[in-house]
Amino acid sequence: MKKFFTSESVTEGHPDKLCDLISDSILDSYLEKDEDSRVAVETFASKDLIVIAGQITSKGEVDIEKLVRNILKEIGYDNSKLDIDYKTCQIITNITKQSLDIGMGVDIGGAGDQGIMFGYACDETENYMPYAINMAHKLSKKLTEVRKIGKIQGLRPDGKVQVTVEYENTRVKRIDTILISTQHEENVDIDKLKQEITEKIIHKIVPEDMMDENTKIYINPTGRFVIGGPLGDTGLTGRKIIVDTYGGYSRHGGGAFSGKDASKVDRSAAYMLRHIAKNIVANGYAKKCEIQISYAIGIEKPTSILVETFGTNTIPEEEIVEKIRTKFDLTPKGIIKYLQLNKPIYTKTTNYGHFGKEELEWEKFIEF
Repeated sequence: MKKFFTSESVTEGHPDKLCDLISDSILDSYLEKDEDSRVAVETFASKDLIVIAGQITSKGEVDIEKLVRNILKEIGYDNSKLDIDYKTCQIITNITKQSLDIGMGVDIGGAGDQGIMFGYACDETENYMPYAINMAHKLSKKLTEVRKIGKIQGLRPDGKVQVTVEYENTRVKRIDTILISTQHEENVDIDKLKQEITEKIIHKIVPEDMMDENTKIYINPTGRFVIGGPLGDTGLTGRKIIVDTYGGYSRHGGGAFSGKDASKVDRSAAYMLRHIAKNIVANGYAKKCEIQISYAIGIEKPTSILVETFGTNTIPEEEIVEKIRTKFDLTPKGIIKYLQLNKPIYTKTTNYGHFGKEELEWEKFIEF
């Protein structure tokens, strides 16, 4: 049976990802000064304006405005006529301390909120990620790389990538469609830009045997993408939750990651479940694995655990659940300790997916 599946990735200059990076950079800056910092910050970006709001309780102090301007500069935002200028944009902060009502539950080791989280892994790629999102991330990361090193002239920071994969039965067969939309300078030769993106990005990243004469490539299909970033579209922390996870291939609990410290199980439990799901597949217990977990605010242990292997399991799912309960401490404190989540590692996660990066603690292989 033939079927098609599509996933999206975005560059670090996408307005939502800009906001995610600012929020995660604030989190890391506070954790550098105080590993017990409680941080929940949202960033909003619009024309000539960055707004940061949320709750922070910490022994450390951070110059948030300076931090934000440095991030904008590093990304390459320096033109208010095209997107936003790090030198002149307005920055507004509205920060309060964490609610004492929430703190009562978190201080004793309970979850920082109720909620459901999912983790997923499959054997489609060497890093146990679904093929479409893995390829989309590689392409969007390469798009940023060639811009920053000047390998393709005239690119601006904002960009999106979309990859459609054809499956035959349950296995990846080929790439059907690649779509790249990238911001560019006003006077760029569009035909030359398309040729360079095809040669220096697509053909460098996509394996030859995954493309054929029927693979469709679309680059800036409207023909023009000059106005971008926060000027072209507002940005907000937490709006790219599918890009951050599995590209829509697995279910999602709805909670965003960026800007939240690890006491928020939306983030920490999702990382832990990815770790467990990956190692279930890597240890040969299944070819695909999705895990759901749920928490109640102020309660340490999960209220439920569900394992779904889509009929690919080599041992009973009930046995897998028992292995999880025996091997892993799924209390918020247990997860934080196991994955070392009180360290300033979060800006490493912000762009090109929170999963599938071997340098992250939750991607490590274990035998169990």
